[in-house]
Amino acid sequence: METFVQGLAMVFNAQTLLVIVAAAVFGLFVGAIPGLTATMAVALLVPITFYMDATPAIAAIVATSAMAIFAGDIPGTYLNIPGTPASAAYVGESYRLARQGRARETLGTNLLCSVFGGLFGTLVLVFVSPSLAEVALNFSSFEYFWLALLGLSCSIFIAIGSRLKAFLSLTVGLLLSTVGLDMMSGAPRFTFGVPDLMAGVNFIPVMIGMFALNEIMLFYGSRNEARSVPAMAKDSVFRQAPATLRRYWRNMLRGSALGTLIGALPGAGADIAAWIAYALGKSRSQEKEKYGTGHIEGIVDASSANNSGISGAWVPALVFGIPGDTITAIVIGVLYMKGMNPGPTIFMNGGSQVYALFTVFFVANLMMLPLGYLAIRASKIFILTPRKMLMPVIFTFCIVGAFAINNSVTDIWIMLVIGLVAFMLARNDFPMAPAILGLVLGGTLENSFMSSMLKSGGNLFAFFERPISAALGALVILIWLLPTLIKQFRRLRRPASAGEKT
Repeated sequence: METFVQGLAMVFNAQTLLVIVAAAVFGLFVGAIPGLTATMAVALLVPITFYMDATPAIAAIVATSAMAIFAGDIPGTYLNIPGTPASAAYVGESYRLARQGRARETLGTNLLCSVFGGLFGTLVLVFVSPSLAEVALNFSSFEYFWLALLGLSCSIFIAIGSRLKAFLSLTVGLLLSTVGLDMMSGAPRFTFGVPDLMAGVNFIPVMIGMFALNEIMLFYGSRNEARSVPAMAKDSVFRQAPATLRRYWRNMLRGSALGTLIGALPGAGADIAAWIAYALGKSRSQEKEKYGTGHIEGIVDASSANNSGISGAWVPALVFGIPGDTITAIVIGVLYMKGMNPGPTIFMNGGSQVYALFTVFFVANLMMLPLGYLAIRASKIFILTPRKMLMPVIFTFCIVGAFAINNSVTDIWIMLVIGLVAFMLARNDFPMAPAILGLVLGGTLENSFMSSMLKSGGNLFAFFERPISAALGALVILIWLLPTLIKQFRRLRRPASAGEKT
């Protein structure tokens, strides 16, 4: 009990609370700018943490990442440009709701679901972290292959419109993921003699090109003023939120639980959690036909999952020193720098520091409510600012965001080329989301498959020999066969129904 009180005292003091507020505002600013990610915000904080004690340093990172993930919803809602990759899964729903005059309502729901997801993930981190970390460590290359394939399959089934076009879009992303050095032979593939492409194509410039630059080109290529979001004076932030959350409370719980579980898998992250939660929510919804037209249910699922995924990613990072995502990869370095060596001993030797860490998560997520509300009220700037002034500013940030990832001009060219390709695809109703997910998961899919084939000596049945792998494999195959099975079932039911009428 004494160590618990000491942990609370390490957080509830003027210095730490001021750091949390300042870091949250910084995360809000970075997340709301298209092209600048939560990972980039955390990376920019690392030099400043050198001069802080351990608790304020970790508090700054937690507050920044949580707020940046939520803030990515703001440009997604008003401009159809996701501020962070985690917002890309449901950016279409948010933007369509905003065009119906429900922008603030959408962001208010986003905020409440993000806070709930973050608190849910924190509770899991506190009480169930050792067990979840053990489950995550049981995942081998066989399980990761099926998990990647599950995510890619979801990207096709949740896409709006033609599934054939969604599959072709996914293929573009998978082709981009093959650029770089081959894992097995070390030979360069599709690099065209450009040294910067040896490490592959980073998904941040591609995401900026596909969403931000594409939206800019669509704006200047169209005279249709209806693309702008209507300013609704009666659009309240939280007025409809209680009724929405009462109706979809199961979705919020499911999204939070799923986000925490996926976040605890090393390398998965909040963006994959949001995609899978959105896909699962659509598959179980009683209003599937409303998805893609501006449906708040999909936002409840995905926005709960991405923030709970952040907390879940800390589980393997703290318990085993294995980063759950890019943010916790940076955090592990900060923990070592502060003398808090990640691993099972951190819970035995950390004492009050561990309790302080857990308290920071609760405070940072609760801090999102007032600051997020103020941000939503201030986000009217996206409506009041003329698009002809706003788009050049966004384009500037796109260039800065693409360059800042690797300090490489090549990434700017990648963004420009992908933006042009995305513009042509979008004009022909090809969905962009599957291409992004193909790039993100393509490397995991290939590496997992090649590693598994080496382990098994080329035996394909080895993918079904492990219990978890077999279950995931069966789930993926069932998803593939589900449309055919549904068609066959309806075909069999049709003659029976006709016979009953006669």
